[in-house]
Amino acid sequence: MPPRAIGAASHLQAFVLSGVVTVLAVRAYLQAADYPQLGGGGLHIAHVLWGGLLLAVGLGIPLVFLGDGSRTAGAVVGGVGFGLFIDEVGKFVTARTDYFYAPAAAIIYVAFALLVLLVQAVRGRTGRSRLTPAERTANALDVVLSALPGGLTDRRRAAVLRLVQGTGPATEAALAQLLDVVPRREPPPVRFWQRGAERARRLGAWAAGRRWLVWPVVVYLVVEPLVTVVAVLVDGVTGELDQEREWGAVLGVSATALVTAVLSLWAAWLLRRNRTEAFRLFKLALLVDLLFGQVFNFTVNQFGAVFTVALDLALLGVVTAEHRRLRRAADR
Repeated sequence: MPPRAIGAASHLQAFVLSGVVTVLAVRAYLQAADYPQLGGGGLHIAHVLWGGLLLAVGLGIPLVFLGDGSRTAGAVVGGVGFGLFIDEVGKFVTARTDYFYAPAAAIIYVAFALLVLLVQAVRGRTGRSRLTPAERTANALDVVLSALPGGLTDRRRAAVLRLVQGTGPATEAALAQLLDVVPRREPPPVRFWQRGAERARRLGAWAAGRRWLVWPVVVYLVVEPLVTVVAVLVDGVTGELDQEREWGAVLGVSATALVTAVLSLWAAWLLRRNRTEAFRLFKLALLVDLLFGQVFNFTVNQFGAVFTVALDLALLGVVTAEHRRLRRAADR
């Protein structure tokens, strides 16, 4: 089996993020521009064609060029291409090629949710501790040899040396000797978007660690699914549901909300007895909503469900941080 790449998860993550941003940007632009068409005289050049072209370009970049930078560029370009492709899925699952097919938003969400799960699976299998000594040596050599033309920064050199620690004295000495012939390079200036991403990461870490934020999150997790179930029941009594075209999706939203409500109420009941188990259940409730409930939510509310997904992810960060803190405290 070929050696696993230590940066595989980050490249896949770049692919997913660029794809998600592309879909949201395309949908926003088309709505703002009243859905213009490129072409004329009976021709329509759909953006799925540009997606296929960019997917080919994204695949070609790492085939032609060496190094981590080419893989990242290929992942981003390929992700943009995938976003343009998957955005038109409604046309290819309906007989009338309906771009506005309601379940298309759910299909797009499922595609990206599966890719996120793939990223997590790959991250769990390609961490430094999971790679064999031979795989770590191969990754270190890949970094060093790809950097011969442009050089390596001191930070990257230190990372390479850490990567081969424990692979054997001969290998460590050989890598150190090889590093001596690689030119040194100054680190590139920090880009504005990197500063913004770092600030966002610190803000998220700070918010996830605030104990006072935990209780509003708990209240929301208990109340929100109950409100959803009650709202559907009220719409059924008043006859509002008779106007709903996507009955299956509404039932899916209701069933998922009922499951998450049961899990959240169970977790709230356990808070005084076993806080660690309670927050495990809160986390499970959020995962059920993200992996199942939001599929139906996208069918019902289309891309208006993006805000709900973002909120669920933020809540999941807070709950996960509290769950980890409780586990660490219990292990002491």
